Amino acid sequence: MLKIKSKEECRWDIVSLGEVMLRLDPGNKRIHTTRSFEVWEGGGEYNVARGLKRCFGLNAAVVTALADNPVGRLVQDLIYQGGVDQSHVKWVKYDGVGRTVRNGMNFTERGFGVRAALGCSDRGNTAVSQLKKGDIDWEKIFGEEGARWFHTGGIFCALSETTPEVAKEAMEVAKKYGTIISYDLNYRDSLWKAIGGQAKAQEVNRDLAQYVDVMIGNEEDFTACLGFEVEGQDENHSKLDVVNFEKMIRKAVSEFPNFQVAATTLRNAKTASINDWGAVCFTGDTLYQATMRENLEIFDRVGGGDSFASGLIYGFLSGADAQFAVNCGAAHGALAMTTPGDTTMASLADVQRVMKGGGARVAR
Repeated sequence: MLKIKSKEECRWDIVSLGEVMLRLDPGNKRIHTTRSFEVWEGGGEYNVARGLKRCFGLNAAVVTALADNPVGRLVQDLIYQGGVDQSHVKWVKYDGVGRTVRNGMNFTERGFGVRAALGCSDRGNTAVSQLKKGDIDWEKIFGEEGARWFHTGGIFCALSETTPEVAKEAMEVAKKYGTIISYDLNYRDSLWKAIGGQAKAQEVNRDLAQYVDVMIGNEEDFTACLGFEVEGQDENHSKLDVVNFEKMIRKAVSEFPNFQVAATTLRNAKTASINDWGAVCFTGDTLYQATMRENLEIFDRVGGGDSFASGLIYGFLSGADAQFAVNCGAAHGALAMTTPGDTTMASLADVQRVMKGGGARVAR
């Protein structure tokens, strides 16, 4: 069982390290034909902290970097709305053009029916990708202020040669002070293909895996980032087979015994709008499975996995058992995909209702 520090001895329930981008959403249109975008903030690691603050009411902080220009200040304003603390955000002087530093943008279509969701990121040379070891005072965060949980992931670590070093430095200090460390592998081919592909992803992620207490990722992530294969999986990673996935997780835990928890979402994308959705959590030599929700209707799938992670982490931080944690994560992830944007719009009451099997009748 995870040994989690008490709230009384820590300022933060959760600290996340990662990039926060400006998401430009064309709504029901296509990126290449739209004439207007709605904007949101989002980023794999940040979304987890925001979910724990906005839905579950925990004290959350983000460690990131932004170029100090109007786009960066818009991202800041959006973060304010989510309630995540920004006292450890590093602001970098803008050169007026973006030659040396800029803010990341992510253009994302939701998809519909046979048309898959589509993302087009514009994040080269961003402020956060230039973070280096020594830039963040981790002793202050984990030693003086105190944090119960630290979360980062494979998206941040794919941004540059230096970001894995920043993550490793953070993990080493977090481990020193007894902070639980979670990591979402979150493999993105678009981020790794120009810097060594899966081979580089495995080199980076296997090095960091030795520090991780709670490892999160789907079957593609465990294969691409850690080199573990899933028997019977098709090339599109769409066949759900809990038994074979458990075998893979057991292999991972045997190689990395520091993994006290390994968790994944299970998704069968029948169309962009209809998915089977579930999750499993492996801990203490036992596999815990959330109820599989068949034919779940999807409004915006982006951020569903991050909201699963925040619900899972909330379960453990609240002192609940693994079955509650995976059920909470699966319910929160399902709810997050019913609303636009990367981040949750669900309330704790919403999550509890879905966990109890509540239907979609109007609440009056």
